[in-house]
Amino acid sequence: MVKSRDLFDDTTMSFGEHLEALRVHLWKAIIGIVICVIFCLFFGKHIISIVRSPIDAALVRHGLTEQADNDVEFDLWAAINDYFSDQPKQKAADPDVDETPPEPQVAANPIEIQIPRDALADALNQLDAERYPPPDKKSDKNKPLTLKVIIPELSELQSSVADNETLKPVTLNVQEAFLTYLKVSFVSGFVMASPWVFYQLWLFVAAGLYPHERRYVHIYLPFSLLLFSAGAIFCFTLVFPFVLDFLLSFNKTLGVVPQIRLSEWITFAIMLPLMFGLSFQLPLVMLLLERISIFSVEDYRTKRRMAILIIAIVSMFMTPADPMSMLLMMLPLIGLYELGVILCGFNPQKSPFEPEPA
Repeated sequence: MVKSRDLFDDTTMSFGEHLEALRVHLWKAIIGIVICVIFCLFFGKHIISIVRSPIDAALVRHGLTEQADNDVEFDLWAAINDYFSDQPKQKAADPDVDETPPEPQVAANPIEIQIPRDALADALNQLDAERYPPPDKKSDKNKPLTLKVIIPELSELQSSVADNETLKPVTLNVQEAFLTYLKVSFVSGFVMASPWVFYQLWLFVAAGLYPHERRYVHIYLPFSLLLFSAGAIFCFTLVFPFVLDFLLSFNKTLGVVPQIRLSEWITFAIMLPLMFGLSFQLPLVMLLLERISIFSVEDYRTKRRMAILIIAIVSMFMTPADPMSMLLMMLPLIGLYELGVILCGFNPQKSPFEPEPA
């Protein structure tokens, strides 16, 4: 008599024991997420600087702003202590340090002005008629004089106007910067804790898998993480410069100056690498569909042109920029499609649910 192997024939845990194991792994995963989020809260400024670096570099390339100095450190713990402290902290006096505030340094840029000679002579004549005779109105030498003067107040005003014209990411309300800081820290904490969360999930699921099924996970889970990381890094380092150059050039063509909102840029800078990372999972998705008998290797090979057309359409919608950025996504996906065909060509393992030979 032919017997088929049931997945739960050798199960020794009750339903309640499974729930208890799930609770333990969930709590371990949550604790790991909390630790990573707290860690990212203390280094949120550095993370935001990394996320801002593509847009800042693009603005510098297009001459819309100068190179910003982002070396100012933000100490979250010191900020919390200052907020809850009842008494203001006194800075210890250092006898070797001169506490006298320095005088403000104003750029002394000379300003050229032109004064008619007769006007200058008339003013000097009114000041001292004995030394300066009245001007000769009929003289042919009455050409304007060019004087160079230095006005500190005017130089300071020019510097302020120049600073206002530089373009930097802005916030539209007082709490936006703080909420953006929290958002980046939480997202970074989840990303940092994701290997630990997957590991806890794997410990729970692995108890119900056959050895050959665990081997599949041991191979393809690291491969999936590698593909996701490659897609995100590829987007951040190569795609972003093309996208931003095209969009800023388009604004310049229309004669408008963009005001980059920090929260919107952070969302864009998080979502686009996420979409690239997910799209780079194409070989594993193809392998899964082949293993569950939805598609075969021959289907992938015979419908290659249709697949390339679909990849081109998806790339067009996922990269809102020039054709170069579209190609930067389309070409890697075509290569990953061929990699998926190669992976599907390997002989699949025999299903444990198939009857054993008599």
